[in-house]
Amino acid sequence: MSAAHKAPVFGIAGWKNSGKTTLTERLVATISGRGFKVATVKHAHHAFDIDQEGTDSHRHRAAGAIEVALVSSRRWALMHELRGAQEPSLGEILERLSPCDIVLVEGYKREGHPKIELRRHSTLNAERLADGDSSVVAIATDKPAAETRLPAFDLDDIEGIADFVLATCGLRKVADDPV
Repeated sequence: MSAAHKAPVFGIAGWKNSGKTTLTERLVATISGRGFKVATVKHAHHAFDIDQEGTDSHRHRAAGAIEVALVSSRRWALMHELRGAQEPSLGEILERLSPCDIVLVEGYKREGHPKIELRRHSTLNAERLADGDSSVVAIATDKPAAETRLPAFDLDDIEGIADFVLATCGLRKVADDPV
């Protein structure tokens, strides 16, 4: 990632329906519960809309605005319309994030950041990402991981996975800090 982006980046990768969102959600809750500021980036392979037709911000976008900021006393969001431009790289997106302790990236399975591969035996695609990607540093699976040189975790071992993610990123538990 770029020099301007300082927080470590760790990915959650796998094929469709492998449980990426569930694991990401659980890791965010666990890691933020330990006192870390967590940001996330989610890659979608399809058109999506976070705005609803008929709202003021949707009307702004529909009228041709390239960016629309929606701001309230509780949150803000920035929507950027590509209008035919190329999808931004992960690095470009990371540059836009506010300061944080760690960024968890869901998807972007072909990028070079360290990541954990999810293997759920019920998914249709059984191709193992780790076989051809040295940035896969661990496996999380619903069955024992056979034939792997990498650390392997049960999908439900959220504490163990969180410990591994933080250690890989060079972060230590807030509870370990001296008083």
